[in-house]
Amino acid sequence: MAQQVGQLKLVIYGLCGALCVAPLAQAQTANVAEPIVAGYARTLPVVAKNGMVAAQEAVAARIGVDILKQGGNAVDAAVATGLALAVTFPRAGNLGGGGFMLVHLAAQKKTIAIDYRETAPGAMTKAIFLDETGKFVPAKAQASGLAVGVPGTVAGLYLAWQKYGSGKFQFSDLVRPAMLLARDGIKVEGDLVLSLEEVKDRLARYPSSRAIFMHVNGTPLRDGDVFVQPDLATTLYRIFQKGPQGFYEGETAERIVAAVRNESGIMNTDDLRDYKAIERDVVRGTYRDREIVSMPPPSSGGLHIVQILNMLEGFPIAKSGPNSAQTIHLMAEAMKLAYADREKWLGDPDFVKNPVAGLSSKKYATELRKRISPDRATPSKDIKAGDPLAYESDQTTHFSVIDAQGNAVANTYTLNFSYGLGLVASGTGVLLNNELDDFAAAPGVPNAFGLMGGDANAPGPRKRPLSSMSPTMLFRNGELELVTGSPGGSRIITTVLQVISNVVDHNMNVAEASEAARVHHQLYPDELRIERGISPDTVKLLEQKGHVVREQRVMGSTQTIQRVKGEFQGAADTRQMGTAAVGY
Repeated sequence: MAQQVGQLKLVIYGLCGALCVAPLAQAQTANVAEPIVAGYARTLPVVAKNGMVAAQEAVAARIGVDILKQGGNAVDAAVATGLALAVTFPRAGNLGGGGFMLVHLAAQKKTIAIDYRETAPGAMTKAIFLDETGKFVPAKAQASGLAVGVPGTVAGLYLAWQKYGSGKFQFSDLVRPAMLLARDGIKVEGDLVLSLEEVKDRLARYPSSRAIFMHVNGTPLRDGDVFVQPDLATTLYRIFQKGPQGFYEGETAERIVAAVRNESGIMNTDDLRDYKAIERDVVRGTYRDREIVSMPPPSSGGLHIVQILNMLEGFPIAKSGPNSAQTIHLMAEAMKLAYADREKWLGDPDFVKNPVAGLSSKKYATELRKRISPDRATPSKDIKAGDPLAYESDQTTHFSVIDAQGNAVANTYTLNFSYGLGLVASGTGVLLNNELDDFAAAPGVPNAFGLMGGDANAPGPRKRPLSSMSPTMLFRNGELELVTGSPGGSRIITTVLQVISNVVDHNMNVAEASEAARVHHQLYPDELRIERGISPDTVKLLEQKGHVVREQRVMGSTQTIQRVKGEFQGAADTRQMGTAAVGY
């Protein structure tokens, strides 16, 4: 397996009959028997007939496709992929974090949301991240055991398999590939080399992390090293034997609690034993002739994607064109209004009432649209949350999977920061999250991603912090068309939004929609962030409208699959090394 991993240095792989490992141009050539997109397309997707996995790491994507080839459905493949990413993509793939999954069942025409977001320990208090004077202490929320939420990934993947798997695999069958990868090792290369270099100082704080990710001289693993994780293999073996009980009880749970408490945390074994993944009703909306289905709270992503699209629906985005100054301006103004509402209204639905119907209302969007000037940017200080109640009725990773029957999974999960807290629970190989920074420590206090919140998202015992993760599906005439999602912290919402707009408004194929330059505005700081690729002329026009424009590093890493005329077209975002869309 290590030799196979070493061969996977390319960005996108196709799978045509037998697995083809080939450069992009060769993969495209292998699939040109039938035209797959318009001949003028500048960027082409990977194409398959029977099923596809798009993920941020190629080995894990191939494991998912192997499950599909053995007769598994999209859920089986997603579970195997998610577990494998915990081994091969440690900066975000995880056992020690949590996330959200959408499952679409083609035969029943039904889509389910699975919430396996981390929860706060039972001893959590509202003022936990403040000092004795009431001032926010970032280190408590981002760099201590207090930041660690109760992990949900194992419970969430198990629930998905238990209720919606094909029945052809035991859970242990889906754990086995990840367990063997951890035991036998993978070759260090590409994104793993870069990400370890970026976080080496944080990992170096903990002897348990240094022992796994660094050489004895203190330097990170480097290109060509073999990355073996025996402790993680042992943890996976306990899950292989006992399912979630092997993680949430017994030695693994005790070691996680010990690691958290050793860093001033408050988690106990009851918190782990009592963790539950939850099924929730999806968020639905429409945009032009498509139906949008996405995650509900405690994810803010689905609601605000729908809300922003509702506002944009009243503007001729297709006519103004992709990434024109006018299109970017209108998007940015709609984004600001949505993020203002996010700050005020949303939190864990088990603790606060979220105005889901109001925020997703077309009538509410019409009122918000009146606040958007086509010619001038509104300063963030002048933007306040709206009143959706009046419209009420009585470093994250994403992967997408579709099988031959049209069942699909969109899954986004995370440790929050790249490599989470940076702390490996000794003897487990499990990296722990620092996800509780996503709570609003106090009104008007930004988290590490610059997002602010209010009482609805205040810390509390067993609460789930608000998230931006946005696994999303698009339907046309009742049929599944698109499965997508992205990492990126606060930029996830706007990244997924732009992929949808690129497909619907600008008729791009999924590869073009993924590669187009992105923009982002989250109200505060009051700046319009853009990727390289937006023209200087466009920037000048945006500045003339009053925007403060800042170029920043890449935003997001979308993993998208589209159904087009009976085949699957996939795109793994090239903003990051090692991503893969793999089909067969």
